[in-house]
Amino acid sequence: MKKLFAAIMMLLGLAGTASAKEKVVAPPPAPVSTIPAPEPDNILVLDLSTGGQVRIQLRPDKAPGHIERIKLLTRAGFYDGVIFHRVIDGFMAQTGDPQGTGEGGSPLPDLKAEFNDLPHLRGALSMARTSAPDSANSQFFIVFSPTLRLDGKYTVLGRVMSGMQYVDAIERGEPPLNPAKIVHAWIGADGPDARRVPLPQVSAKLEEPAATPQP
Repeated sequence: MKKLFAAIMMLLGLAGTASAKEKVVAPPPAPVSTIPAPEPDNILVLDLSTGGQVRIQLRPDKAPGHIERIKLLTRAGFYDGVIFHRVIDGFMAQTGDPQGTGEGGSPLPDLKAEFNDLPHLRGALSMARTSAPDSANSQFFIVFSPTLRLDGKYTVLGRVMSGMQYVDAIERGEPPLNPAKIVHAWIGADGPDARRVPLPQVSAKLEEPAATPQP
């Protein structure tokens, strides 16, 4: 009887050891983020009249031509004082037209589309354009709520890192009665007091208003 008991205990011990070995599974590798860490030269800062500062991470890995344009215009002081001329609740706030009508742009040529896999989530920064795909110029919009139907149709440049509450505070309207504006725009690496760099002397004009999809 004692031998039988000892044999049973031995078998149980071996079974326990085997079970323990089966449970020792190496953890899966941690997912590697594909989002680059924000660098000062790829941070767009907007001081808004709604009372605060919005910091946006730009993604030159996804839309290099558009990012180059945004930086060029920002460093020229193009966006300073420009209003948010079209603001739709639950959808987006659009700006970037010095005329404040949605019909204007910069003196630079229109851009070739760089549609990418960045989604139009809350806080996404995306370029407005006309009905032609390669017509983005200077106007952009910030998304209030996820609007994934725009994915692949408008070029997303990046996403708000902080200060989204100041975007939420922008007055709604098409145009708003008392439109909010960009008091000052600058690139993080430059600082708010950087010297302005004039735009190249190139003449180009939008043929039609920069369109934004209907909500």
